[in-house]
Amino acid sequence: MAQQIDTTIMTVGKAKIDNPAIGPYVTDSPVPFYLDVEHAGEDAKGLDAPLFLEQAGPRSHVYYDPGKTKAAVVTCGGLCPGLNDVIRAIVLESYYGYGVRSILGIRYGLEGFIPKYHHDVMELTPRNVSEIHSFGGTILGSSRGPQSSEEIVDALERMNVNMLYIIGGDGTMKAASAIQEEIARRRLHIAVVGIPKTIDNDINFVPKSFGFDTAVDVATNALRCAHTEAIGAPYGVGLVKLMGRESGFIAASSTLSLNVVNFVLVPEAPFKLEGEGGLLPALEKRLLERSHAVIVAAEGAGQDLLTASGKTDASGNLVLGDIGSFLQKAIKNYFAAKDMNVTVKYIDPSYIVRSMPANTNDRVYCGQLGRNAVHAAMAGKTNMVVARMQDRFVHLPLQLVTRRRRKIDITSNYWRSVIATTGQKLA
Repeated sequence: MAQQIDTTIMTVGKAKIDNPAIGPYVTDSPVPFYLDVEHAGEDAKGLDAPLFLEQAGPRSHVYYDPGKTKAAVVTCGGLCPGLNDVIRAIVLESYYGYGVRSILGIRYGLEGFIPKYHHDVMELTPRNVSEIHSFGGTILGSSRGPQSSEEIVDALERMNVNMLYIIGGDGTMKAASAIQEEIARRRLHIAVVGIPKTIDNDINFVPKSFGFDTAVDVATNALRCAHTEAIGAPYGVGLVKLMGRESGFIAASSTLSLNVVNFVLVPEAPFKLEGEGGLLPALEKRLLERSHAVIVAAEGAGQDLLTASGKTDASGNLVLGDIGSFLQKAIKNYFAAKDMNVTVKYIDPSYIVRSMPANTNDRVYCGQLGRNAVHAAMAGKTNMVVARMQDRFVHLPLQLVTRRRRKIDITSNYWRSVIATTGQKLA
């Protein structure tokens, strides 16, 4: 029996006001998508019929009267290329497309709603967002960690906010869902629209999140440098650690982009260090044959080989062991015992990757996400995110994107290409 996935999009009420924005308009009639695990995640497994999704875009009628509407924008979690681009697109579309003149920027993530933190709000206008896309990070600042949904909705009521745009990853989308539930409990007419953000590309049902292309671009430069360092010394090893807590998409895609990596380690594919099929013997064979090697490790790879800290960060995520430093030490010790003079150059570009401005592809993508988020909110859509599916923008319910994290399917053509590129044969 085919699994059933509810893709119904909630609304705060019936849209009755003529839309002042430029058409063409789209209807609420869902359109069919044929999805697989490789592109949509584990929840696409077992689908033997098309999944019907609501298209994004302007509707012929809106719920909110633009001249009497107040919006708020908040960015949460870690930095990611394109955050400022999304903020800018929301402000410009709200202001020029719909005539919404009051747009508040909430400072430093969800903390900005909570009185005890004393963060002032920022008035967002076309003038003060006009150049922000030239810079990385977020003009609003960000923070991690849960905050009370009751206090957040209290703040929305105090500020007379009609719609909230919340930009963040898996934890942020769960917070958005909790905020929407509190809004519904109070029977308020406040729309909550999410824009999924994760540099790890691990949002469920979102094939590619904004900022990912830029992250791969920057990571590829680090791989190029690691390769240069590796070939510059006899038995040279370039070791690069990239972001990827539970999903190794950046490591895999940057490996595909440059074709100089010999071993790529991701959380989805466990490996061992020694013995038959182990990383170190395979590295030894590579060095004896070619005298240099490049290794790429996602930050969440090989955690079973490290001592667990048992600690969690502000977002509730387990604090990971440093796989890069661990591998660097293990490689040096292994070859020292064999009296081989191996040079290991370790590069960790994580903060550079996440803080860069968006590249051209991501800028286009971010602009489309921001504008479609405004179309959705003005039409009264809520408890949803805007996403791109097979080059079409759609609405997805928050409950769908927060079910699980998206991971690499190691039986997919994508992962098969990675293995073919590296030639690695690890157990």
